[in-house]
Amino acid sequence: MSLTFAEKARVLAHLIKWRLTWNRRNTHYRFTLPDNPKFMGPRDAVRLIKDGDVVVNSGLGGNQRASIMYWAIKEVFLETGHPRGLTLMSIGGHGGRGKAPGTLDELGVEGLVTRFISGHMETFKAVLKLADAGKCEVQIIPQGTMALLWDALARGESEYCTTTGTGTFVDPRTGRGTPLMDPAHGQLVTVKDDMLCFTCPKPNVSFFNAPAADRKGNIYVKNCSMVGESYEMSVAAKKNGGKVIANVGLLVDEGYDDIFMPADMVDAVVVYPGTEQTGSISHRKHWPLFTTNSDLPIEKGIAMLKFANQTLGITPRRYEVENCLARLAAATFAENGRKGMFVNIGVGLPEEVCRLMFEGGLFEDITLLTESGVMGGLPAPGVFFGAGVNPKRIITSPQIFKMCYEKLDVTCLGVLQADSQGNVNVSKRGEGAINYVGPGGFIDLTTAAKMVVFVGTWMAHAKMEIKDGKLNITQPGTPKFVDKVD
Repeated sequence: MSLTFAEKARVLAHLIKWRLTWNRRNTHYRFTLPDNPKFMGPRDAVRLIKDGDVVVNSGLGGNQRASIMYWAIKEVFLETGHPRGLTLMSIGGHGGRGKAPGTLDELGVEGLVTRFISGHMETFKAVLKLADAGKCEVQIIPQGTMALLWDALARGESEYCTTTGTGTFVDPRTGRGTPLMDPAHGQLVTVKDDMLCFTCPKPNVSFFNAPAADRKGNIYVKNCSMVGESYEMSVAAKKNGGKVIANVGLLVDEGYDDIFMPADMVDAVVVYPGTEQTGSISHRKHWPLFTTNSDLPIEKGIAMLKFANQTLGITPRRYEVENCLARLAAATFAENGRKGMFVNIGVGLPEEVCRLMFEGGLFEDITLLTESGVMGGLPAPGVFFGAGVNPKRIITSPQIFKMCYEKLDVTCLGVLQADSQGNVNVSKRGEGAINYVGPGGFIDLTTAAKMVVFVGTWMAHAKMEIKDGKLNITQPGTPKFVDKVD
């Protein structure tokens, strides 16, 4: 289903307005209630964060950005020098790649954040530059493992032990472990028998984006695009005597929906009109297609997001060779699949596989899911990755990874390198922190899935064509199949 001219015009007008105003903010904005001191402005909330605090945040792709809080923390630090020396933990990749403002990467300022712990680093260019300069410690924990570690912290435990990651780079016996650059920073993983036991600093500040709050300070997630780790990380912070800050877009009446987080867990509510449902879309004018309440035809939703990503230059143009590979991967699903399967689709070329599966009618017989906690519908592509088109259910990230370890049948993923021993590299593109990607959910998903399908071209940055039924390489690139992965 294609978009009409009028529909394209509306999406285009929306994107142009966002692009022209995406750096606009007012960190001095204050929404307060006379009978509830929890309601405060973003700069007031920043003052709850002290020097040396361990701060946790939730988000993935363009989803769940607490932009006004990122800007407020940065501005207050630049003006006062505080809070400084923060440890920042974020499971998913939701930086701006050095291009888009209003992301968690705003906190990549020398002296503000001195330790960063995550599962996916590629989008945090400011933080990676600090790491290359020796001014920020970076630690890597696989995304699902980190989600389940936070779940363990929420239960009052101090570590999470698993066989996931054994034999990979995070295993100190076979790789560097969790430190990205300097081994002197120490390990967040130890070996116990045949298991890896992961730990991290206990959080004492949790802040997150949610759609709405009522006057008591209860938090609601109706019409969200994802909830990520918001709940578990906040419980973990409260267990440690810490603070919880909710950045919302709407003030609603009590009983607006089921309460996601009760008021007694929340220390500050920052109401800000521009708080987003997902990249470019505010909670106040949410797009129903990202919610479990959507009545938009899924074909129309897919067409809208494809047009938006193409307009933003997010989705790369796919050529005939890549389309052939995607068709081959989709055929592999069709041959090996069965009704009722739980399937995870990665970013990049796997998104094309997902599209072909949908067009081929396989979509109705399986449940697609993303590591953010979105189930059913179709995974949203590009800048919206982490959300879903017409999702059936939205749960937390730790909950989805628990489900993956119990039920995941297939995962389809891309690859940077593969070697003669069958090892796969998805983390390292080159030397230095700036070229580091991070495993994301790869290690957890490949461990959990009964079948793993890799899809990718033979070379990076090569030009190829299919002519007369034959593959011709018109411009060689960097081989992905090597003797030994980097």
